Amino acid sequence: MIIKEDIIFKRSKKGKRAFNLPEQEDNSALFEKFSDEIKDFVSEEEPKLPELSEVDVIRHFIRLSNMNYNVDLGFYPLGSCTMKYNPKINEVVAALPGFRHIHPLQPDHTVQGALRLMYELSQFLAEISGMDSVTLEPAAGAHGELTGIKIIKKYHETRGEKRKYILVPDSAHGTNPASTTLAGYIAKTIKSNNLGMIDIKELEKNLNEEVAGLMVTNPNTLGIFEREIKEIAELVHKVGGLMYMDGANLNALLGYIRPGDIGFDVIHFNLHKTFSTPHGGGGPGSGPVGVKAFLKDFLPGLLIEKINEHYIRKETGKNSIGKVLAFFGHFAVMVKAYTYIRMIGKEHIKSVSENAVLNANYLKQLLKEAGYEIPYDSIPMHEFVATGAPIKKKYGIRTLDIAKRLLDYGVHAPTIYFPLIVSEALMIEPTETENIETLEYFAQVMKKILDEAATNPEIVKTAPHNTPVKRLNDVYAVKNLKVKYEESEE
Repeated sequence: MIIKEDIIFKRSKKGKRAFNLPEQEDNSALFEKFSDEIKDFVSEEEPKLPELSEVDVIRHFIRLSNMNYNVDLGFYPLGSCTMKYNPKINEVVAALPGFRHIHPLQPDHTVQGALRLMYELSQFLAEISGMDSVTLEPAAGAHGELTGIKIIKKYHETRGEKRKYILVPDSAHGTNPASTTLAGYIAKTIKSNNLGMIDIKELEKNLNEEVAGLMVTNPNTLGIFEREIKEIAELVHKVGGLMYMDGANLNALLGYIRPGDIGFDVIHFNLHKTFSTPHGGGGPGSGPVGVKAFLKDFLPGLLIEKINEHYIRKETGKNSIGKVLAFFGHFAVMVKAYTYIRMIGKEHIKSVSENAVLNANYLKQLLKEAGYEIPYDSIPMHEFVATGAPIKKKYGIRTLDIAKRLLDYGVHAPTIYFPLIVSEALMIEPTETENIETLEYFAQVMKKILDEAATNPEIVKTAPHNTPVKRLNDVYAVKNLKVKYEESEE
């Protein structure tokens, strides 16, 4: 059944209500008293809100939710996003009253359980990554990147060094250059070699006393592990630069490799990726940052310390970059990540990366057998990148068309057109939570789309056909963006 749903304003009927409020006191005197302080926040017009009954509101949003694709519904192979299934036990624990009803301004002795959880989570992340200290404050991955680069900048400044550049491989995440720029550095691109890894000679040409550090996504966005990372770290450290690891792909390394042991000084974690808390649609996320001991003094906000079985919040050092988020970070996300780590346990954490790598390699082989080309065809880690360039050349079918056609078969599309170093890229990450039947179904669908490209290209070019919303005119939508309902639309 295809559900069609008007915007909620079109279902509005004057006089309908989903609730009844008691008569309010006359607050005009109170308003008058504080009018100067609040006048800038008071609208002269009543808000334009839809008027509906409770059942209308509920059914409207349930219908909308049924139109959405989600990881509980099916396969979600977005490369580098790690859209893995989120165990429901995480939600149960996060909803416990002792976590749900507390406030960040409560005294330490009244929130010992929450502080212990935060303390232990930071210890777990430090152990997993090989770092010495972790702040839980950053709100998401890109926010963690900005925090980490600002730590690097403050470190150099305290040494009297005004460095200008952060080196970023062309296989890195797109947020890396943006975070670098926001922190006040200039991002310099380092090209990959023909194996899809950092070109050492290209790196050496760009290393000098003006380089503050190197930002590395490892494994990179091709799903390839930087095998020469220790040599790379030595070269960067030799000129006084620091090594930053984008931890978005940490899912591939758990239990096997600790970034702190192979030369990295700073790392951010994506709790909403690697540690299985929900994400997408704008949040919530969490991007803790881990550092080696010599950078602890630069961490933002507060750290949790344990003294005689008592947990306290303590200010960071005098060189701290300052707070980067109100209070202490996204606590509910921390609870879910903590639950995930405790449920797996130290003895099974390797199975996460083992299954993620196995799934990616199996699916890559299935797609090769189906007729898809893999430009950097080495053994990948947790994800891999196929190219639709030959299909475009032969049949006029773009990667975008393949992605749209996938929706007709009840599968979410992978990340497309990224990384930029692969033409017509399809970046696919199955994660460790998918079973063999799901992987084989996805490969069968991809094979069918390839067959359709040869025999009936128009059905692919005009897809999707079975979704609530059909193919949109992207160019028109961008140029005529509407984000606010206006009565004239009726």
